[in-house]
Amino acid sequence: MIQAETLELLEWPRLCQHLATFAATKLGVAAALDLEIPPTQAQTAELLAQTQEAYQLESRAGGALSFEGIQDIGTSLQRAELQGLLSGEELLAIATTLAGARQLRRIIDSQPDVPALKELAAQLRTYPELEQEIHRCIDDRAQVADRATPKLAGIRVQMRQLRDRIYQILQGILQRQSNAVQEQLITQRSGRFVIPVKAPQKDAIPGIVHDSSASGATLYVEPHSTVNLNNQMRQLLRQEQAEEEAVRRALTEQVAAVKPDLDRLVVVVTTLDLAAAKARYSFWLQANPPKFIELGEPELAPKNPEKEDEEKEDEENSENSQLLIRNLRSQITLRQLRHPLLVWQQQYEQGFAVVPVDLTIGPHIRVVAITGPNTGGKTVTLKTLGLAALMAKAGMFVAAREPVELPWFDNILADIGDEQSLQQSLSTFSGHIRRISRILEVLDDNKSQAEGKENSKLPITNPQQQDEQVTDTQNTVSASALPILKPKLQISQPQIPIPDSQLPIPKSLVLLDEVGAGTDPSEGSALAIALLQYLAQHSLLTVATTHFGELKALKYQDSRFENASVEFDDNSMQPTYRLLWGIPGRSNALTIAKRLGLLASIVEEAQTYVGGASQDVNQVIAGLEAQRRKQETKAREATQLLHQTEKLHREVSQKAAALQERERELKIAQEVAVNEAIGSAKSEIAQIIRRLQSGNQTAQNAQQATETLNQISEKHLPSRQQPAKPKPSFMPKVGDRIRIPSLGQTAEVLSGPDANEELSVRFGIMKMTVKLGEIESLDGQKPETKAQLAKAAAQAQALATAKAKQAAAEPAKPNPEIAIRTANNSIDLRGARVSDAEIEIDRALSKAVEYGVLWIIHGKGTGQLRRGVHEFLANHPQVSRFELASQKEGGAGVTVVYLK
Repeated sequence: MIQAETLELLEWPRLCQHLATFAATKLGVAAALDLEIPPTQAQTAELLAQTQEAYQLESRAGGALSFEGIQDIGTSLQRAELQGLLSGEELLAIATTLAGARQLRRIIDSQPDVPALKELAAQLRTYPELEQEIHRCIDDRAQVADRATPKLAGIRVQMRQLRDRIYQILQGILQRQSNAVQEQLITQRSGRFVIPVKAPQKDAIPGIVHDSSASGATLYVEPHSTVNLNNQMRQLLRQEQAEEEAVRRALTEQVAAVKPDLDRLVVVVTTLDLAAAKARYSFWLQANPPKFIELGEPELAPKNPEKEDEEKEDEENSENSQLLIRNLRSQITLRQLRHPLLVWQQQYEQGFAVVPVDLTIGPHIRVVAITGPNTGGKTVTLKTLGLAALMAKAGMFVAAREPVELPWFDNILADIGDEQSLQQSLSTFSGHIRRISRILEVLDDNKSQAEGKENSKLPITNPQQQDEQVTDTQNTVSASALPILKPKLQISQPQIPIPDSQLPIPKSLVLLDEVGAGTDPSEGSALAIALLQYLAQHSLLTVATTHFGELKALKYQDSRFENASVEFDDNSMQPTYRLLWGIPGRSNALTIAKRLGLLASIVEEAQTYVGGASQDVNQVIAGLEAQRRKQETKAREATQLLHQTEKLHREVSQKAAALQERERELKIAQEVAVNEAIGSAKSEIAQIIRRLQSGNQTAQNAQQATETLNQISEKHLPSRQQPAKPKPSFMPKVGDRIRIPSLGQTAEVLSGPDANEELSVRFGIMKMTVKLGEIESLDGQKPETKAQLAKAAAQAQALATAKAKQAAAEPAKPNPEIAIRTANNSIDLRGARVSDAEIEIDRALSKAVEYGVLWIIHGKGTGQLRRGVHEFLANHPQVSRFELASQKEGGAGVTVVYLK
């Protein structure tokens, strides 16, 4: 089959070998070596989801899947189903596999966001009771253990006792007949215990000879005294074997009873190991998950610009001749695509550095023609694209930079390399044609299947109407089924004839190497053109390499064609292996021939036979390549500048955030300091009050307390603190850089300010004289002019004069005293009469002169005493004013009297 040939041509088996090295079990290795390509996109999506989730687990610490203990038990399960007898090793392998599968399921169940793997793990039935039974009956040496059955344990006890008796007898013979034995050794022959006896002295130890040495000097004799014991040992040995077989038979039957579940377990474990291997391989390859592009709605194929005039002459025929096609919803994007086999060769086989290629193919492109020099990388590009499509289809990541977007191809078909064969009488050309024919057969089969599916969905009109409207080779669909045609073609009939070529095309990828080569160039190019035009209608994407100039011109005749070329460095005369899009390539055959060692005279002679037109075209292409390189260089520089700008922006943002955080911390520290200062001031004030209340209060003590409070206020209140000294004013000097705001320029000072406050400056090539008031420093400071200094001095003098006049006009005031309530300036009149209270008040006022204030406690009651007190105070000559105390000091029950 051509599909199998394609896999060989693309070296898919070699990639599978590389993948197998990342598998953890023999099951996974076998599955990777025989990796199947799923036939449907749904199966690919399922495999890809498993790979992505396994990749996530591999990236998490402690989340990697563990396949410890899992072995290939498929053959054992088949023999158990056929009622065969499993050995101890096979039973032990089944038990360890069950334990490993249980551990694997436990790891998956403990991880979040892995629904596909959890769905697989949910299918695992690990039968812990079967595992325990196997471990109970089979020991670590894969032998049936004594604990398997009581009967087996009893038999082995008898065997040990009997063996001890035999050893005891034989040891005695060895000691007594030490001269007759070859060496002090007890061994076995044919399952019976014997001793080595020298051949000349065999009569010294009568018994049965079971064997002799190669030289004949030693005979292995079973003495008559141990014959019966050896017979008993053989009987016990047969009983032991029978009992062991019974135990293993019972375990085998238990395994056979659950074989379907164990078969499913093997499949699930293999699937998980394969998914993990793909994930590890993708991680090593630095690959990214692919995203499949779907086909869009049917639309008319774009018209050929060169034939628009002809189509205008016959608009109806041109409309009927246009094809209905389905393009991709978005372009194929494979940036920095690398060949995985070349990456492996570079890493492990000391190969050359891998040059990635960029594949960006528009949604409407059906055929890509790659041209360029020999040994330039055209064939490698084909293989790289083919392997990328196969890997994506198999649920693997693609070795390209994100995003990885490509269609899901139902067939990947390739004609790469030379199929020349003397045995099959195939030339280079016939070998290519045979292989291309097989490719076309696959496309025709897929088209027939697609037509069958489409016909099942399309209504068929009346045969008579069909004869009138369409030919025998046309099908019909309703107008409502193709709404996009109605506005474009203005069709009003209920049925629209659609040619066969307008039915959905198979989603196939075709890769052709040196299409049309191996025969006459004119005929080969004609055949290549016809073949590519056919493939443009019958495959989703065709990529072909060629040296024919006629194929390079197809892009300008059909919008479904695109050109690409491999770059050639004219300076080094070597290919760069980079893929350039949009321009055709130069073969550079003569240049490469010269580089490979062909005689220079032959190359020069050949140069004279090359047509002038060909040289002109090559020069134009070389100019396009040079222009493209310049644009790419500018694009790289712009990208670097953008990265530097983004880096600078990040650094500035980080510094701004750090400054904001520092400002916030300073504010918090200031608040803490203010709160501490307030607390300290309150504590000191409280101490002063307690000292005044507890001691003998005099005016001198009150004055000292007042001075202390003033010191506290000057210490803690910012308003009482001395303002910071002003910074010295800015004065430009020669050589300083200053700013001229009126001009928006920075300048250099050439000479300092003169008597007229003018200075010379220079910015650029210009020199000018500016006023001192017209400049400022780079940090925004303004210089002080003579007028500003005089004005400031006049204002200071005026302020000083005003303060002096105000001080002279106002009488001197005594130092303010703080009114503090003590026992010496308080009087309690509660319960007294008004007449008695007046006498006490007059006496208390005389004593309270030195305090300046008196607290009179008269209580609230009916208020009669308070009114009498207030009337007395109102007419007393020593009283300046009085008022009710605050709520804290008694409110309406206390009057505070201030003395003159």
